[in-house]
Amino acid sequence: MAWSAVAPATLARRDLWPHAFSLPGELACEPLVFCLPGIVIPMFLTLILFLLSAVAIYIACEYFVNGIEWCGKRLSLGATAVGSVLAAFGTALPESAVTFMAVVFGSTPEQKALGVGAAMGGPLVLATLVYAVVGAALLFNRKKLARSSSEVRADSARLSRDQAAFLLIFVVKVALGLVVFSIKPWLGILFLAAYGVYVWREIKEADTAPEEEHLEPLKIRPSDTDPSLGWACTQAVLALAVIGVASHTFVAQLENIAVALHWSPQLVALLLSPVATELPEAMNALIWVRQGKERLALANISGAMMIQATIPSALGIFFTPWLFDGPLLLSGVITAVAIVYLWWLFRRGAVQGRELLLVSSGYALFAVLVFYSLS
Repeated sequence: MAWSAVAPATLARRDLWPHAFSLPGELACEPLVFCLPGIVIPMFLTLILFLLSAVAIYIACEYFVNGIEWCGKRLSLGATAVGSVLAAFGTALPESAVTFMAVVFGSTPEQKALGVGAAMGGPLVLATLVYAVVGAALLFNRKKLARSSSEVRADSARLSRDQAAFLLIFVVKVALGLVVFSIKPWLGILFLAAYGVYVWREIKEADTAPEEEHLEPLKIRPSDTDPSLGWACTQAVLALAVIGVASHTFVAQLENIAVALHWSPQLVALLLSPVATELPEAMNALIWVRQGKERLALANISGAMMIQATIPSALGIFFTPWLFDGPLLLSGVITAVAIVYLWWLFRRGAVQGRELLLVSSGYALFAVLVFYSLS
């Protein structure tokens, strides 16, 4: 249960907040405290929950990454398929669930709009901030990895194809948000089919590099040199459950802080919530790059982007009018530009960490424009 800050912004648009709500007998409080019947909750408790949930996500991601690698080994999957299919599907579940709950069970147009915003915000964060995390991690861990440069060690040709495939689907997704016609809801089936083709291709073409053959012992069975699939799946599923709960808590506290600071719900939905829901992908990328397995990190991001381009989009097309306003269209344009830049980088080959870091400027531009338009 999330505590809600009693502030004018909340009282004015409480219907837009999925995690904040009033309780009977709620007291009138100052903007930087939260209220329960007869109890005043100081802001620092929300900040503590915010920080603890972020730490919990990182630790749980370490267990998830470790468990999912062993799952891939037991299933005889190539390492790239472990990142792009297994890990991506697992960490994409929380944000896909946000879209599903909003568009299917939302009772107001504003709540359904939150689901559409999540379907558009996720790809923007992945294409800008999460790729930038990989670049930053390569730069800061260069000495630890005993490398002479921060160059990405991955199949650039394959990554460029991933960007091209995502861009094609994403352009169709954005174009559908600009038009109205009777059969549009049925086109959601095509997005689900596109993801099925992507998974089939990833499994068929998966490969493994020598450094990816070495796996750390399964964390819940450290003395077992050859853990079973059951133990590996158990660890991965339990870690994923912790990630889900911690991510929900993180988003709720982020929203509470924003309300206390009198930020509008639209601003949080467009700028902060997508960052919070994509935090597991960023953590996975950071962990894998620190282990010298950036191929897995990049495969995880590519897989998560393909999920975000298809499954949440299909849900939005099925259950909403799927029409974009100015900020959503802006997010689509900036995401497309970021993808074109990434496609060019990987197509050229020899990608450096600092070049990936530059893609974060796309999100910075989006934040400035949205903040200016809503302030």
